[in-house]
Amino acid sequence: MAIVGYCILDYDGKSVELTHSGSIRTEKGQREAARLLEIFNDITFIVEKYQPDVCAIEKLFFVHNQTTVMPVAHARGVILTVLEQHGIPIYEYTPMEVKKVLTGYGRADKKEVEQMVKLSLNCDKLPKLDDTIDSIAIAISYTRSPDALAGMK
Repeated sequence: MAIVGYCILDYDGKSVELTHSGSIRTEKGQREAARLLEIFNDITFIVEKYQPDVCAIEKLFFVHNQTTVMPVAHARGVILTVLEQHGIPIYEYTPMEVKKVLTGYGRADKKEVEQMVKLSLNCDKLPKLDDTIDSIAIAISYTRSPDALAGMK
């Protein structure tokens, strides 16, 4: 809940271009409800500004740290609510699915995923925050999925 990475990709069915990326950061000392409202407001602003056709989001499947599972689920619920409210189709991918799509190996490490994101975007530098890079990797995974291919027809 402290950092929510996001990105906007332009995808024409062949090439992918990063239009915008960033992160929503909430302060640890704030009440959970205030942090969720901040995420809600920021995601609403992003959706209304960029008007995405679809959204790819990380699927929450299992969290090793049980103390973070509820706040992550709450933040995810807020994001899904905004997307549904705006009628944006939602596609969900587990970290293992993203790694497999990008690298061919579901247990690839962060550096391997980052390298494939750079290659996919034809760039040398990526944002500094892992959460933002993860959002780009998830979005690129969508562009390589049967979901994207069906949407381009």
